Formats: sequence, structure tokens, C-alpha cells
Amino acid sequence: MNPYAVHLGDRDPFSVIAATPPELARLVQAIGPEAVERTPAPGKWSVRQVLCHLADTELVCGFRLRQAVAEPHHTVQPFDQDRWAAAYSAYTTFAALDLFTSARRWNVLFIASVPPETFAKILTHPERGDLTFRELVETMAGHDLNHLKQIDRTLAACGAASASVRVR
Repeated sequence: MNPYAVHLGDRDPFSVIAATPPELARLVQAIGPEAVERTPAPGKWSVRQVLCHLADTELVCGFRLRQAVAEPHHTVQPFDQDRWAAAYSAYTTFAALDLFTSARRWNVLFIASVPPETFAKILTHPERGDLTFRELVETMAGHDLNHLKQIDRTLAACGAASASVRVR
């Protein structure tokens, strides 16, 4: 079960994951340093915190992708995003964006390098069950789109000038 499939629809996941870093960079530049810190409500993430989450997730996905290729029927390790978010005050917007962009570039190259038959390889997510390598890539893309929409909603709720996300 891919909880992010609804966001991906019929879009090519590889195109989505390749397009996300420049879209995030454009957004950050368009909205400015004050808007990235605004939260839409208590307990909700700012744009900077979403970027930190995306950077963390990209590190996790890089490991998952490589383990899925290297091991037979690999079981991925889930993580508690809220516990990881406790450290987000230590990171700047640009540090998060730089890490996400670099790790994503590395992961895109890795995905492009795997043989076509690898996309059918099975792995297990303890909370979601069995999925293929392709579904893992689709999850990355849907996750990106979900958080790009979250950024749009956050900016709208905070009255920030709309920078409208293009990767839809």
C-alpha cells in the first residue's frame, strides 16, 4: 500500500523526483527568508521544517534504495518523523535544501543505473507490506508532491505571497 500514490496519479515518478529539487529552490527564493519560518498553526511545520523533513527522508530513501538492490527481499526500517523533527531547529533552510538536492541528485543517478528487472524486485515495509523497487520510487515521488502541496497550503495559511508549486 503506497499512501502517496494518490498524489502521483499517472505522472512519471522519475520525472517528478528529478524535478523536485529545482522546484524547491525556486520556491525558497520566491518566498524569502521570513516566509519559510511561518507556521500555519501551532504544531504544524514551517516550510523550513518541511525542507528538513525532505532532507531526512532523502537520506532514508537512499539507504532503502541501495539495500533493496543489494539484498534479497530487504525489509526497510521505518522512522518516526516527529522524533526526527525535534532536531530541526539546528538546521537552516539552505542547509536542508542543499542536503536534499545533493542526496536527491545522487539517488536519481543510482535509480537510473539499475537494470530494468530491478524495478520488479520485492522489498518489505513493516507498516505497508510488500512493495516493488518501482513502488519505492513511486512513493518518493508521491511524497514529494504531498509536501509540495503542504508548502502551498502553509504559504496560503500564513498569508505569504503565493509561489505556487509547479510540480503537480
